[in-house]
Amino acid sequence: MAPSATSTGKTDRDDLTSRVLPEMVFSTGDSSSMTAPPEPAPSHLTPAQRAQLRFSVTGNAIVTGGAGTLGFEAAKALLEHGLQNLMIFDVNPTQAQPKLDALSAEFPSSKIHAMKVDITDDVAVSHAVESTAEILGSVDILLCFAGVVGCYHALEMTSQQFRKTIDVNTTGNFLVAQAAAKQMVKQGTRGSITFVASISGHMVNYPQPQAAYNVSKAAVLTLKNCLATEWARYGIRVNSISPGYMDTILNEGDGIEKSKQMWKERNPSGRLGVPSELTGAVILLSSNAGTYINGVCFSFRFV
Repeated sequence: MAPSATSTGKTDRDDLTSRVLPEMVFSTGDSSSMTAPPEPAPSHLTPAQRAQLRFSVTGNAIVTGGAGTLGFEAAKALLEHGLQNLMIFDVNPTQAQPKLDALSAEFPSSKIHAMKVDITDDVAVSHAVESTAEILGSVDILLCFAGVVGCYHALEMTSQQFRKTIDVNTTGNFLVAQAAAKQMVKQGTRGSITFVASISGHMVNYPQPQAAYNVSKAAVLTLKNCLATEWARYGIRVNSISPGYMDTILNEGDGIEKSKQMWKERNPSGRLGVPSELTGAVILLSSNAGTYINGVCFSFRFV
């Protein structure tokens, strides 16, 4: 096919040969940069206090999909480790209101709120992040748990089903991360962003057919690498967690019992994970202990 002509008479190929590529900028890492090393722990602290400080979480967080089991468990863990305030983004936050009320009672000094947000809507996401900064005071941590799962044979999958999975799991994660990063840059503060990818982004799981889901999560892994590289200069770290099969409502029911047994057998631990077992990785990536961890994925073992 011949290159098309533009309004100036030039062809697309001519434009390619005359373009100037934008370039990424790395941090210098010196004391005046956003990637300067952390200050050493005060010498007067006891060993127990130093250990507590190492995994201390500061600032305010947004957790997408926070009304779900895994997102809520992670949000609670952040509060337990010192998070000041919490905002949950979810398409149906009212379902978690009883849990949020209980969380507010347990952490009375923290502001704990929820917003109904469609993460595939860039305008809604941008407004939600801006509102969060106004309500909480800042946005310092982002955990991206929102996502969809679809199991379809590739020969039968519709384009709508494929696009929806990519739109939520990949594009939606990017939009929230971008909006949060813009807010962090505006604040002039460092930040931590953690995507929830999947072992399905590293391999083709069995026996369920889920090409769109696998592709969407593999894309999240590459997105994490790209953003970790581009945004390091701003002191924004971007990492991911790839959970194995977790023991949540998504994996309940007699209809998937056969598959569930296969998943257990292919895991060296011989079982599904418990939601609380994800929180260690979440805290590490979000706390003082993770200040030099960037572009990393914690993948839970599966063969």
